[in-house]
Amino acid sequence: MIDTFAQDVLAGLTAENKYLSSKYFYDDKGSRIFQEIMNMPEYYLTNAEFEILSMQSQQIIEALQFSTPFNIVELGAGDGLKTFKLLEYLVNSNIKFNYVPIDISQEAIDVLTKRLKERLPNLNIKPKVGDYFEILKVNKQSDYPSLLLFLGGNIGNYDENKAKDLLNLFNDVMKFGDKLLIGFDLKKNPILIHNAYYDKHGITKRFNLNLLLRINRELEADFKIDDFDFYCHYNPMTGNVKSYIVSLRKQTVELKALNKSIDFDYDELIWTELSKKYSIDDIQSLAKTTSFKVNTNFLDCKHYFTDSLWEK
Repeated sequence: MIDTFAQDVLAGLTAENKYLSSKYFYDDKGSRIFQEIMNMPEYYLTNAEFEILSMQSQQIIEALQFSTPFNIVELGAGDGLKTFKLLEYLVNSNIKFNYVPIDISQEAIDVLTKRLKERLPNLNIKPKVGDYFEILKVNKQSDYPSLLLFLGGNIGNYDENKAKDLLNLFNDVMKFGDKLLIGFDLKKNPILIHNAYYDKHGITKRFNLNLLLRINRELEADFKIDDFDFYCHYNPMTGNVKSYIVSLRKQTVELKALNKSIDFDYDELIWTELSKKYSIDDIQSLAKTTSFKVNTNFLDCKHYFTDSLWEK
């Protein structure tokens, strides 16, 4: 019986146009490399969203209009750096709430929990490791209203249909009156977007190629990293950034654990990630088609990014 990771890798590498799911970037090493990406000066998303959550915490909490204690459920919490300012405001204001960070990486959750307990000892934190939706189904039984956080522009990793499917699933596991704060990277000067993803430091390249190292480790494959490169492209009309791993020569890779050989041609591509950018109109339309109402779009000062507050 092969696991889901193995099944997905096999399906992607044997497809006519090869692909690998970006959700598999985030093993423990991948999560650490992504922290490096977020610290790059060109990667404006981190600072833009940090500014929103630092400068507008009070406005965001007031817009919730929750009259009882509530849950803040963060999907894909990572290092929790951005969320810290929101949590700090709530703790310092003596507002009663539970913080429920969810991540697939045990290491990320352990680091986050330790850091928050040191910096906010009065925070009521209930960390969870695992699948969003299994945990959210349990959360729906809570007597308290919930604010779901889906930050960092993660919605951009889904194509239009999958984004709608995901948001419909969120809607299904939310109670009437629950809120969703969702991060969207906004359409802007294409050069800014290009520089954020096709970084001169080579960190994004390492992030992508780490997925091949994970396949080597977990599926006993023999990818030779030096025989692959990284490329990405931004289309300002569609808002899509697409990332690829490029085979630099004709080669065959063995996946010993699956007893499978994969042939690569010169310059053949493996599509690894979509990072879609949105306009404000796009956001309004997406909310409407998934049975949400947009309450407020909280923008950074340069209007690079928005944390959009939606209500079920």
